[in-house]
Amino acid sequence: MPTDLDQYTSSTADWRKTLRQNNQRTFIVIALFFLIYCSIGMLVDMYLYSSAYPHASISQLFIALITFQVFPIATLIMLIIAAISLFVSYTFHDTLMLLGTEYHEITPTTARTVAEKQLYNVVEEMKIAAGLRYMPKVYLIDADYMNAFASGYSEKSAMVAITRGLMEKLNRDELQAVMAHELSHIRHLDIKLTLTASLLANLTIMVLDIFFYSAVFSNRRDSEDNRSRNTLALIIIILRYVLPVISVLLLLYLSRTRELMADAGSVELMRTNQPLASALLKISTDYNQHQAAYAAAYQTTPHENVRREAYIFDPTQAGMMGISSLNDFFSTHPSLEERLNALGFKKK
Repeated sequence: MPTDLDQYTSSTADWRKTLRQNNQRTFIVIALFFLIYCSIGMLVDMYLYSSAYPHASISQLFIALITFQVFPIATLIMLIIAAISLFVSYTFHDTLMLLGTEYHEITPTTARTVAEKQLYNVVEEMKIAAGLRYMPKVYLIDADYMNAFASGYSEKSAMVAITRGLMEKLNRDELQAVMAHELSHIRHLDIKLTLTASLLANLTIMVLDIFFYSAVFSNRRDSEDNRSRNTLALIIIILRYVLPVISVLLLLYLSRTRELMADAGSVELMRTNQPLASALLKISTDYNQHQAAYAAAYQTTPHENVRREAYIFDPTQAGMMGISSLNDFFSTHPSLEERLNALGFKKK
């Protein structure tokens, strides 16, 4: 992998088109997650009411619920749980994102070195360029590997974190481009959107788990008299295995869409596509050169799986953080070549 852009031809990237397309895709994915979540609530309600009305068909139960002839209590409880969970997650999200790392906050008075002062100034410059009303908190993580992420559910609660390795190995223009990428996440409310989608997906699977075991171990002595309940139980059992795969694919699609959108946002703020492309190439090359050391660092740092989706560079693309879940079979980020192509750089 080259360390510069000499092996690529450059063209003008249509970042406005990228932003429009990814905004539409994001809206569709979030709408799908909300629809799935509410549909599971309705399914649970129908399953519960099928005991009280054993001779009612599935369509009759559904119509009764949507016309409020019977109250959709399970759906309402799920919405309340989701609201509480989102509130708690939003409140403590920044703390959770930094768990397990050694870090300190950088301010004009706490900056220890010239490089730290430059980092704060760069973030401040990009904050003004992005038109953000509040200055995000800036954290430096004491790690050799190169990475950065943004967090916060609103401009006021926003923060950016960058590893010491990234701060020291990028030049000022490249550092600006990376910070422009992260501030674009904040400006686009990416963290709020992805957190909402992840929470809805996890809560949906938890609810399905509960009713999956209920459906599997329930008494079947009335199976001939209650066909609706048995059909709903079969649907729950099938969804228990299919929905996690669908959720993972939707979350990965959302994450990749948001990364391309933040890349386009960086080009918009920098008014040039070269610094971010150069930074991405430099990061990828650095990971390939220090693969063993970085893999050990990631594996010994707690909660890296929480930060993985938010990082500007997905460590699994360089063989880090071994496969531990279905999500790890896929990268949360587009490939380097895909990102460079979107930025207007193609291999010669």
